[in-house]
Amino acid sequence: MVQAISLGSVLFVTWLLLSGHFEPFLILLGLASCIASVAIARRMDVVDLEGHPIHITPRIFAYWLWLAREIVKSNIDVARRVLSPSLPISPTLVRLKASQKSELCQAIYANSITLTPGTVTIELKDGSLMVHSLSEDAAVDLLEGEMDARVVRVER
Repeated sequence: MVQAISLGSVLFVTWLLLSGHFEPFLILLGLASCIASVAIARRMDVVDLEGHPIHITPRIFAYWLWLAREIVKSNIDVARRVLSPSLPISPTLVRLKASQKSELCQAIYANSITLTPGTVTIELKDGSLMVHSLSEDAAVDLLEGEMDARVVRVER
């Protein structure tokens, strides 16, 4: 029930911001459409922790800030490796264990790796990831597990 109320609230606020109409009749129609959408979603049984993960909302914003910083650092590293012939480009495959319990957070971890320039998640299967990295340094950084630990903190 908490997920349904949260989903309805998010839908209504989004509708209100995107519509720009604040007349009482239109607000009532927007509210009715949001309630109908939530009712249909509940009937389809798609309102759950994976479909609307409100349990990770408080911690995901800090993770996004950290991830943005890591993306910038990786962009600089990849640009330096491309522009400087003295820096090694040594493609590496590495298998990582995802410590997250839910498939949602395992997907967040895999996608975070792929968003970081110089690394691509090739496979996510049974809590194990196959990752291709542009350099051994990037592979070592992943093996140290800071990103994995941060996604685990988001999950808790």
